[in-house]
Parts: sequence; structure tokens; C-alpha cells
Amino acid sequence: MGSPCHLILYAETETEARAVAREAIGEVQVLEARYSRYRPDSLLSRINAQAGSKTGVVVDDEMAALLDYARTCYEQSDGLFDVTSGILRRAWNFAGDRLPEPRDVEALLERVGWNKLRWERPVLRFEVPGMELDFGGIGKEYAADRAATRCLERGITAGVVNLGGDLRVIGPHPDGTAWEVGINHPREPGKLLATLSVRSGAITTSGDYERCISVDGRRYGHILDPRTGWPVQGLASVSVAASHALIAGSACTIAMLKASDGPEWLRSLGLPALWMDLDGRIGRHEAGPVERPETRPL
Repeated sequence: MGSPCHLILYAETETEARAVAREAIGEVQVLEARYSRYRPDSLLSRINAQAGSKTGVVVDDEMAALLDYARTCYEQSDGLFDVTSGILRRAWNFAGDRLPEPRDVEALLERVGWNKLRWERPVLRFEVPGMELDFGGIGKEYAADRAATRCLERGITAGVVNLGGDLRVIGPHPDGTAWEVGINHPREPGKLLATLSVRSGAITTSGDYERCISVDGRRYGHILDPRTGWPVQGLASVSVAASHALIAGSACTIAMLKASDGPEWLRSLGLPALWMDLDGRIGRHEAGPVERPETRPL
């Protein structure tokens, strides 16, 4: 998954807990093997290799469901959440200290755009050679949900799945108390922006502070606007709670992409959310979770 992953499970015996943990980890590893952009032998990489093919690619039911969800996110975000935009990372080195050449970004933008795909279940066609799918915005969250589901199926009712900071809470501690989840402050390392009590569901956070570069006193985060190829500016951090990590994670990303319009969009979504803008102003939406039909989990 490219990030630290942790499981905390309560069971009748340590042997049982370890057995279920192995199954959950196995579930995540299978999904990583299918959808990782870093593995040339993954299903996703093999599909990307077919970009420009006139015949298209026939995909299985799981991939089809992810593509359907990606299309929903694209539509609800007014085209900002775009799983074809991952190719822009080729121009950006967030481990360095230099900005890319504008011409390099412009060249990659020619291969970005959900509207350049033809998705008619079960056939996917890339209209432009060299296009790529990148499930970085939903893959880890989907894996967290799948791992939690496997634990629940095996009788685990208390525990947490943590995939790189995307949390899916299986259930409260055995004594019924909630899990205390700390939300990192995006500008003050080691300090918490808030601590949230969670008994079930998911919490995810997106921001401009973990993968970023600073050039001439300006911060450039890793969340890129698919229209310009440059980092979005407006929010420093967004955290969302939902029934599933997939919903929470995509909501965080869309809010970040919407920049200054993100808070209002979060309010309209009806999910509990916490955010901080670039001026340090903190906002919160505390309405109970409302799972809209168009954002239902896979």
C-alpha cells in the first residue's frame, strides 16, 4: 500500500486473532496485487498497457464496480475527482525541492480526463494512447473496507483496520468504550488538531502536509487539479467520518479538490467533517451521517 498498515483485533484467543489478522492481511495483499500502480504485473498495470487499443478491455465485476464508483465521484465533484489524473505524478517530485516545468505538465494533461474514456460495462476503452487509471484516491480505502468485512465475517466485533491513516473501525473496545482517534495538525507536527471518539464506521484524512514541497515559501501539496496539473490551494486538511472508508476517503479528496468551496460541499454531503483552511481557520460539520444512495459502498 506504500504506507504503514496496522490491525488491532480483539478475539477470544490470541490464536484466533492472529488467524483472522492473517486473512485480513491476505485480503489487502490480493487487492494490492490487483490495483497497485507500482507493480507492473498488477491487473491495473495490464489494463493501462491497453490504452489506445481499439477493441478495449473487458473487466471483471470488481473492477467494474470500482469504475462505476469512480464515475460517480467524477460527476459529484464536477470533474475534479478523476482517476485518470494520476499520470500527472510523472511531472511532480514531492521528495525534491523543485517545481516541474510547465510544458511537462501541459504535455501530460493531454492524457488526463474521464471524458476521454469510454466505459460501457464491461468494456473499458481509452480514447488517447498513454492514458492511465490510478486508484490512489479509492484503492486503499476500499482495501480497508474489505479487510474489515473479512474480520466481521470471522466473528470479530472489536477492532480497527488502519491502512496508512485511513481507519475503518470494526467495533468499540470489548468494554464498549469508543476508540480515540487523533487528527494530526497540518501545520504543527506532533500536535493534534482534534481527537474524535469512534465506535464504528470510518475516518479518513486528506491534506497538503505529508507529501508536499515548499518552494519560495509556498507549499505545494500532492493533490493535483486535473484541469491544470498543479496542486490545489484552499484547504490544509480535511477529515470525514462515514460508514465506510471508501465513502469517507473520496469525500476528503473531493473536498480538498474543491478548495475554498470544499466546506460548503461537505455540509451539503451531510457527513461529519472537520477541516482547516490555509489561514488556520477550523471548521466542523457535526450532523449525523447520511449515506446518500449515489455514494453507497461497493
